[in-house]
Amino acid sequence: MGLLRLLVLAVLASEPRVAGGAETVGNSSEGLLEFYIGKFRYFKLNRPSPEDAILRHISSNASFLIFQIHSQYQNTTISFSKETELGERNTDMTNTLLHNTSGTGTDRGLVFILRPEQSMCTWHLETLDAEPVQNMAIPLTYSERDPVPGGCNLEFDLNIDPNIYLEYNFFETTIKFAPANLGYARGTNPLPCDIGTGRDSRWRLLYDVYQYFLPENDLTQEGLLKHLQRMAEVPQVKASAIKVVTLTANDRTSVSFSSLRGQGVIYNVIVRDPLLNTSAAYVPAHTYACSFEAKEGNCSSLRRVSTKVFFTLFALLGLFICFFGHRFWKTELFFIGFIFMGFFFYILITRLTLLTYDVRLILTAVAGSVGGILLVAAWWRFGILLFCMLCVGLVLGFLISSVTFFTPLGNLKIFQDDGVFWVTFSCVAVLIPVVFMGCLRILNILTCGFIGSYSVVLASDSYLYTSLSYITLNVLKRALNVDFHRAFTNVPFQTNDFIILAVWGMLAVSGITLQIRRERGRPFFPPHPYKLWKRERERRVTNVLDPSYHIPPLRERLCGQLTQIKELFRKEQPAGERTPLLL
Repeated sequence: MGLLRLLVLAVLASEPRVAGGAETVGNSSEGLLEFYIGKFRYFKLNRPSPEDAILRHISSNASFLIFQIHSQYQNTTISFSKETELGERNTDMTNTLLHNTSGTGTDRGLVFILRPEQSMCTWHLETLDAEPVQNMAIPLTYSERDPVPGGCNLEFDLNIDPNIYLEYNFFETTIKFAPANLGYARGTNPLPCDIGTGRDSRWRLLYDVYQYFLPENDLTQEGLLKHLQRMAEVPQVKASAIKVVTLTANDRTSVSFSSLRGQGVIYNVIVRDPLLNTSAAYVPAHTYACSFEAKEGNCSSLRRVSTKVFFTLFALLGLFICFFGHRFWKTELFFIGFIFMGFFFYILITRLTLLTYDVRLILTAVAGSVGGILLVAAWWRFGILLFCMLCVGLVLGFLISSVTFFTPLGNLKIFQDDGVFWVTFSCVAVLIPVVFMGCLRILNILTCGFIGSYSVVLASDSYLYTSLSYITLNVLKRALNVDFHRAFTNVPFQTNDFIILAVWGMLAVSGITLQIRRERGRPFFPPHPYKLWKRERERRVTNVLDPSYHIPPLRERLCGQLTQIKELFRKEQPAGERTPLLL
């Protein structure tokens, strides 16, 4: 069967060249998958039955073409040809992919340099996955003036590699690609890659890196393949995606982004020749920063139960603080101390230990509670208002500074330096309590409104995706990972984010307005608790008419309580005389 298919391909290759444009996709002919230039085609691949694909009617103006194939998470192998080997003890034919002519992955493509008078190309497609794989593929042609993506590859396996290689972890997603070369006509040799760096070499080429976000909570295969069609050709990429950065030939062909777990993202690179005003697109690559096949923590169930419990309880306390924090001053101090101690303790144990996430979260809750109790105890005993308000102001400053770097300002190249970033971040955070030092009650109410309502945003992210959680999560990632400084922190802003942003604003404004109106005419802050307790104790000791003056000491009261408890378990004595009378 393999020899018959090869013979069919040989006969088709001998046909005369026919010039023509792209047409609507038709059915397979001669048992082959037939493709048309610039047309997407959907098909399924099965492990037992690999397929051969054919493209005819290639224009004579084309110098090279890129054939790319995409699937959601199952790997597919694409090769220009295959060789047939004979077994040692029998005459069975086995097909083996030729070295440096094949690629395997979810987003793979190959560059085919066309020979003079060539009007047809063939490919071999197969999968090693046990389940059928839904694929989408498209061939694209380019002229001799267009740059060749991956034409100066020295790092990856293919001689000419137009693919984008993607790696991700919890913190960042990194894409890598091979440098391009200048275009050349059919039948001529390519220009050398490393001879000369002038305007007549590949060093004049520029690389535009684009990022495209899929709709939130869309993990469907149909949605991905549909949106990949917008990232394959140069005009659609420029119209649909966001240009993140432009690299020169002197820059490293590697770019990092903040990982967005559960959010589909498509990346592509357009190489431009500014002298000829031409361009070509690499093969787009996609990721969800998670695995569809993992047993735990896969894309369908990213949120852990421990995370939901922790942030739900945190949001309930935050809601109370949002509307009643200034009135219940000690409860607010506990909330602020919890945030302070919990944040720094989580960073500490994550960087110094290898504990599991659930254990770290439990220890963070315990440490945060201890921090809240210590801050309340410090206020009760010492009553230093400025110290407490400094903690309150720093928490609000932390949130405002995080929001500042959540904007495009955070992607400026100057802030990729950790020293510059942390100094600027700290200055913005410290500036808030300094500015409001003359109106501490307003500072406290603003903190209650914004911080308390933001806890609802964090709780919402435990149940559905929202980009607003990355306001503080990006700062936490940078504190935990030494390489996160190089990552671009772009996030999508979609329907869920608009709704949650409106809820956050409504809660913050309502809480601030309610507390300002309720506290009008009242003392700014409660008096020192320890002084009140001491004064009350002295009054009770000296005032004989005070009923509390006659209260027995604590030791006698405890002994009395124990006596009452013993009486409950003592057996009741029978009434009347039971012994005989003595005469």
